[in-house]
Formats: sequence, structure tokens, C-alpha cells
Amino acid sequence: IVVTGSNDHLWKMWALPDGNIIMTGEGHTDWLSGCCFHPSGSQLVTSSGDTTVRIWDCSKRGCILTLEGHAHAVWDCSWHSCGDFVASASMDNTSKIWDVNSERCRYTMCGHKDSVNSIEFLPFSSTVLTSSADKTLSLWDARTVSRLF
Repeated sequence: IVVTGSNDHLWKMWALPDGNIIMTGEGHTDWLSGCCFHPSGSQLVTSSGDTTVRIWDCSKRGCILTLEGHAHAVWDCSWHSCGDFVASASMDNTSKIWDVNSERCRYTMCGHKDSVNSIEFLPFSSTVLTSSADKTLSLWDARTVSRLF
């Protein structure tokens, strides 16, 4: 399966190797910057220049949740291995940990001096790795919102 974005704010999920379109998503109002499958494969999270993160249900073929709270474009998104949390990295110099069950931002991580360009959870851990345009990498403890390194 391959997910691609386009300038018309649509994304498409393609099956390999036959190239058939499995699902199309519409809802973001600006360019798509990132996507990541839920650990079970049943959902997809996307990030966008429209400052939002959206969660899509593959069986319902639609958006089930829009997460709002970043002040600028969101560059990247990632699922925690338990499937209950999503992380986002933004041009507003912050990254956020979202609780999908309560549909709210649980933590905002501040400390980078420029855009946070990517974010990833260490599998089966509360450790988060961010990379920034300030030319640094940071390790965070998502439970305490403290920078580890």
C-alpha cells in the first residue's frame, strides 16, 4: 500500500503491485506533509499545511477526527505503538502529543528554536525524537514533557 498526496488537497491510497486506488481522502484545505498508518493498519493519520492533523478510518473510508491546535503548518505525524496517541511536528517550533481517545492535546513540547520538521516515537516507549530546522535532534519523555537530550 502506498499513500500519495497532491496539490488539490486529496490523498490516495494505492494497492501494490496492481496500482488500484483503495481509498481517497478529502478534507485538508492545504498541502499534505505526512502520513502514518495506525499500528493495526485500520487507521491513517495525516498532517497538513492547514495546521491540522486528521485521523482517517480505512473501513469507513473517511475522516473521523480533526486535531487542531498548531499555529502554523504541521510537517509530520506519527502513531505511538499502542495506537492511543499521535505525535505532530510543526512550523510553529512545537511538537504535540495528542490523546486520540479524549480527542485533545495531552502535551506540547517547546524548546526548538525553529520549525520542528519530523517526529517519531521510539517503539513501545514514551520517548519521542524530534528534528528541527535549528539543526538539532531532541529526545523527549512524552510523560513529563522533558527533554532527555
